[in-house]
Amino acid sequence: MPAFTTNDGARLAYRETGDGPPLVCVPGGPQDSRYLSDLGGLAAHRRLILLDLRGTGGSPAPDDPAAYRCDRLVDDVEALRAHLGLERLDLLGHSAGANIAAQYAARHPERLARLALITPSTRALGVDVTADDRRATARLRRGEPWFDEAFAALEAIVAGTAGGDLFHAIAPFFYGRWDETARAHHAAEDEQTNKDAAQGFGADGAFDPAATRSALADLDAPVLVLAGEYDLNSPPRAVTELAALFPKSELVVQPRAGHFPWLDDADRFVTTTATFLA
Repeated sequence: MPAFTTNDGARLAYRETGDGPPLVCVPGGPQDSRYLSDLGGLAAHRRLILLDLRGTGGSPAPDDPAAYRCDRLVDDVEALRAHLGLERLDLLGHSAGANIAAQYAARHPERLARLALITPSTRALGVDVTADDRRATARLRRGEPWFDEAFAALEAIVAGTAGGDLFHAIAPFFYGRWDETARAHHAAEDEQTNKDAAQGFGADGAFDPAATRSALADLDAPVLVLAGEYDLNSPPRAVTELAALFPKSELVVQPRAGHFPWLDDADRFVTTTATFLA
């Protein structure tokens, strides 16, 4: 795998796939970037540069756990841009990776050409996702064969009485179709996720929503904010609020899509994203 050196001397890996102008992709999790695959065929339009965050995929774990913090990972994206020799970059952040991408836009606006936030986490911008947001989104799936068990697990999680197994019980809510493809995608998650990195990602100091909002108020770059209609993690109500914080944002809610919209309707996702990036 290709690799680059960060400002603090770490050697981080990334994957490349596809043809066309480069698109730097920041995964969520923190999770091995393999779960992004080719983003449903977006690699036919762009050369995807898929970053392995610290402690995931081909990137080693840091000696200092503070290096997992979201604000510190922004520096890694900037080091990757310099390594690629890009004056400005097109940047895509998925899920928790959208927190990194949004902070990058706030700190390096002159280096950003276009920004795509896909089913984004909203923590970096201080947008709350409420229990009612999650319940309302979950109820859209009423009538599916797994709904009753999954919704009961969701209620236990919201009430703070859940064990680890219940988080697997709500997995169908993260996919537009709970089919074999979705089950296999979810089954790989535990192996690909670094729990230490996930814990350190949001440690004290990782987010300063007021400062990030202020910096983004003058952002000149176009921003695509894509939500999934069925996404329990990033419900459309909260994502709509997030999109309004960018001066030049385009909000798209992909119908019948969950947290991984390129799996649910690849053609729609690729058309939407490639058109924006073009």
